[in-house]
Amino acid sequence: MTARHEHWEEVYTTKASTDVSWYQPNASRSLALIRSAAPDHTVPIIDVGGGASTLVDGLLASAYVDLTVLDIAETALDQAKVRLGEVHAGNVAWIAADLLAWTPPRRWAVWHDRAVFHFLVEASQQEVYLATLMAATAPWAIAIFATFAPDGPDKCSGLPVQRYSSQSLADRLWPSFRLISSASEHHTTPWGADQSFAWTVLQRR
Repeated sequence: MTARHEHWEEVYTTKASTDVSWYQPNASRSLALIRSAAPDHTVPIIDVGGGASTLVDGLLASAYVDLTVLDIAETALDQAKVRLGEVHAGNVAWIAADLLAWTPPRRWAVWHDRAVFHFLVEASQQEVYLATLMAATAPWAIAIFATFAPDGPDKCSGLPVQRYSSQSLADRLWPSFRLISSASEHHTTPWGADQSFAWTVLQRR
C-alpha cells in the first residue's frame, strides 16, 4: 500500500462521504457537461477519482448504461455501492486502483476528472497521468476536468495541489487535446468555505 493509497483510505474511513470538502449533493455541473458531450447514452463514460461522488447516481438516473468509476480508495467505492444499492451498483464497473499504476483495459468516450489531476504536483506524475489518459480514450473522446483555479486553495485534504486556469490546463494537454469550452465555479464546502474551480472541456485530436 502506497502513502497515497493510505492517505485516501484513511480519509474515507474516518470521515463520512458528506463531510469531505468536495462533497456535492448533486453533481449538476458534471452531469450537464457529460450530457452535452454524450447525447448517446450508450457511449462508455469513466469517472476517475469518483470515490463516493453522487455523479454516478445522476448518470444512472439519466439512463447512461456504460459507466465506470475508478478510485484509489476501495472504501470510497464501497460507500457509493451501498448508497446505490445492489441492483443499481451492479450496473456500474468499479475499479479500485491507483491511476498512476493502472493499465486501462479498454477505451472510453468520456473521461471525467474532478478529483485527481490537480493533486499531481510533480511533472513525472503528470506525464504518467497523461499517458494513461491517452491509452484510455478513443479518438475524438471528450475529457472533462475540474481543477482548483488560480485563486483556489493551494491545499486540499492536507495535500498540496496544482492550480490551473482552463487555458493553462489546455496548454498542458496540447497537442493531444484541444480546448472546447471552459467555465468557473465557486464550490461551497459542507462547512461553508468557498473554493474556486476551473472547469475545462477538451477533445482528443
